Formats: sequence, C-alpha cells, structure tokens
Amino acid sequence: MLTLYYAPATCALAAHIALEQAGADYRLERVDFKSSQQRSPEYLKLNPRGRVPALVTEHGVLTETPAILLYIAQRYPEAKLVPFNDPWALAQLNAFCSYLCSTVHVAHAHGRRGARWADDPAAIEAMKAKVPQTVGDGFAMIETEFFKGPWVMGERYTIADPYLYTLATWMEGDSVDPARFPKVAEHRRRMASLPAVQKVLAAEA
Repeated sequence: MLTLYYAPATCALAAHIALEQAGADYRLERVDFKSSQQRSPEYLKLNPRGRVPALVTEHGVLTETPAILLYIAQRYPEAKLVPFNDPWALAQLNAFCSYLCSTVHVAHAHGRRGARWADDPAAIEAMKAKVPQTVGDGFAMIETEFFKGPWVMGERYTIADPYLYTLATWMEGDSVDPARFPKVAEHRRRMASLPAVQKVLAAEA
C-alpha cells in the first residue's frame, strides 16, 4: 500500500486526486503545518525537504509532485493518465507539469515563503507585492499557449489536470481574478464536479 503525506490546501492535492482516480490502494497521513510537524525530526527523516507531498512506496520515498504524478500513472497504467505510446504528447505533458512546478508554483510561493529567497524584509515584501502579476502572467500563458481543452492536453484526461486544478484553486488567494482566464476557470469547475475530486476534497476538509 502507498502512503501519501499531505497537508490541506497544498500541492499535495494533485497527488491525492491522481491516486483516487487511478484506483490506487493508498492511505493518508496528514502533516500538521500549524504545529510545524513538517519540521519535526520524524518527518524530516522521511522527507528532508520538510515539505509535502511525500509518497511512501515499497521502493522508497518520492517527494516532487511531477515525479509522484508520473509514478502513479506508470504504476496504474490501466487508468490511462499519461500518453505513454505518444512520445510527443508525453513530452508536452512533461513540459506543462514542469511549467506549473518551476514557474507558477514558485510565483505563488513568493507571496508566502519569500524567506526562501531573501533575508531583507523589504525584498520579501516586494516579492509579495509582485505575486498578483507573476501568478497572473503564469495563468495567462496557460490560457493562451498550453491549454488545449476540454482537458489540458485536449480530449484526454491526464495527470496535468489535477495539477492545474490544484494551482488554480489558489488564484483568489493570490489576488488573481479567475474570470480573466475563462478556459482555466471552466476547467476548475469541470474538475470540481468529478466524483473522485469531491471525495478527495471531503477527505481533506
């Protein structure tokens, strides 16, 4: 059985949804950020990065969302969450997930964890002030360049969809109006209507 370490309202939601949609045999372990459990010796032994998600497998621990999503898709190929038989489509999928990880998520983090990048309080505040623009720019790129519709990669649902959905749920908190991005907003509504997503949201509530 797989074990997913998660915290609500984090990027671990993407892995949780993927596990549910893949029909995986898994259990959940909630990491309490309010008590800084992610910095506890016990958790740091599991994940030295002190972050979520962390997926415990019989082979070891995976800690990065794109890697976890791909692992789930490969472990449960019958769920058809990745186009393994199409090298170009697979490369495009990886490019999208990389963009979410390296650009959109980082822009979001500047608003809450600026101390990762700067010690100067003024610099940290400047990063926070920039978040609506940088996150908005990221979703503008998704809206105009990446998104094919009705799912991220087109007609086929993939691991990119729970990943985009997860980051899209943060827009309001980043002072970004979802109405600026009708494709992304409609995708968020579509995802929220899926039974697996509703089950996951209820479990994390």
